[in-house]
Amino acid sequence: MNEINNTEFIPGVSEGVSLTPKAIKEVKIIMTDNNIPDTYGLRIGVKGGGCSGLTYSLGFDAESKSTDTILEIEGINVFIDMKSSLYLSGTQIDYSDGLEGKGFIFNNPNAKRTCGCGSSFSS
Repeated sequence: MNEINNTEFIPGVSEGVSLTPKAIKEVKIIMTDNNIPDTYGLRIGVKGGGCSGLTYSLGFDAESKSTDTILEIEGINVFIDMKSSLYLSGTQIDYSDGLEGKGFIFNNPNAKRTCGCGSSFSS
């Protein structure tokens, strides 16, 4: 899959965002378990809210938007809107299924402050 923006396409990395092998595996499991077509994309974003001001969002979209950065990681289409890419640059997304619970973990070097639950931050 090629970029639709005028940015350089780097397989596995978009605007400095990456997924660990555990995160990739879990996304594929979720897609299979919920019958989400391979043509859908994983939308990674940031929105206002949470105890620290901004929260991370993950979901699936049938289509990208014209201003999205698009990449393909291990057969997964990834969509990141332009605003979110500013906050997510350098972020690594991992998945944990340990004793403290299951979920995706955002390791964001731009976060100046995070909340105790790890799903909210400020930059």
